[in-house]
Amino acid sequence: MRRRAFLRLALAALATGWALSSAPGALLAGPNGFSRVPLTVESGSAVHRFTVELALSPRQQARGLMFRRRLAADAGMLFVHPAPRVIAMWMRNTYIPLDMLFIGPDGRIVRIVERARPMSTETISSGRPALAVLEVNAGTAARLGIRPGDRVIAEALGSRAPRPRPASQRPPGRNETRFRLRRGARR
Repeated sequence: MRRRAFLRLALAALATGWALSSAPGALLAGPNGFSRVPLTVESGSAVHRFTVELALSPRQQARGLMFRRRLAADAGMLFVHPAPRVIAMWMRNTYIPLDMLFIGPDGRIVRIVERARPMSTETISSGRPALAVLEVNAGTAARLGIRPGDRVIAEALGSRAPRPRPASQRPPGRNETRFRLRRGARR
């Protein structure tokens, strides 16, 4: 009897885990209990995809990437605050150099601090109100050409990638407008 109940419970747990992991934008458990989510940075015509860990609670934000020895090239940590404010960070007990991208309430990068020095207690400030901070490996912003004003898209920020509009709803392209004007002028 106990064995049957245990098997049912185990199957239910597996089914729930499968359903959660197969959903789009699913939260996946990362190291140290942080949830992992997809994040995109739109920089000019380039789109850069990352899988980031979420630091939402004060306890998670205090821990951050402390004591980590490495970070994958397409990984990072996103610190999301409940409301925009001037954010102050430091690198205490952080062994790897990082780039910090401060993100405004509109999802745009407001400031980038490149190559923050590991183990430093120096305060690193957003300088103006920001809603979130994205930490990635040092040199990532320069390597990918990410700059202030670029757009960060993540469900945790309340933003989603825009879907392309159907051709019938798009404004006419430059050549289409010229063609219409020429045709109209001849009539």
